[in-house]
Amino acid sequence: MRIALPLAALFLTAAFVAHAGDGRIDYDHQDQWQSAHDMAQSPIDIVTHDAVSARDDEPQALVFEHTHAPMEAVDNGHAVEVETHSTQATIRGRHFTLAQFHFHAASEHTLDGKHYPLEGHYVFKAQDGRLAVVGVMYEAGKPNAQAQAVLDNLAHAKHAPEEVDIDALLPANRGYYHYLGSLTTPPLTENVEWYVLPTPVAMSRRQIDAFLAHYRHNNRNVQPLNGRPLVHSEG
Repeated sequence: MRIALPLAALFLTAAFVAHAGDGRIDYDHQDQWQSAHDMAQSPIDIVTHDAVSARDDEPQALVFEHTHAPMEAVDNGHAVEVETHSTQATIRGRHFTLAQFHFHAASEHTLDGKHYPLEGHYVFKAQDGRLAVVGVMYEAGKPNAQAQAVLDNLAHAKHAPEEVDIDALLPANRGYYHYLGSLTTPPLTENVEWYVLPTPVAMSRRQIDAFLAHYRHNNRNVQPLNGRPLVHSEG
């Protein structure tokens, strides 16, 4: 039986499809980007001392399952993107499926004004079309085998792994900052749940440079919080 989705869910689903395949985006003229609404946009500067603690009586955990997933890495015209659909997540007690993840340089979100070299956006979708994006910061350090798997797959290297372990691209500490925002590329659709993990994950400098060789400036400018609640959970 076919179940009709609420209009808002259909709108979010359509916006997600457009976000995933809209080709090149001009990051040098962001002032020309248009959005239907402009009071709850992303990314933001996360001012840590302004965040309120999550309520103890609400689900807080981010739980990821089936993290070993087949992948296809592509250059979609504005980001290095990895298509994979096997990973499942329980986010604050609700079920989501990973649709894709992609990388921005430098980080789109800032933590107390600090940018990281890369930020990964793990885009999860619920059955009703609602989107939740997990933001992960990356910094220079030890080589990351799963980052290399993505790079090898992107380059179609010989014997490149066809599977990626999402878990190794996420920090062990699953504490996060949560707020309600938007897509960070046109159509800039709002009502997107954001979970930004402040604990960075290491990649080697060579691996970071390999991502930067594709895009060095595909990050949207930070947007005003406009009084939105910013919640911190220890995870």
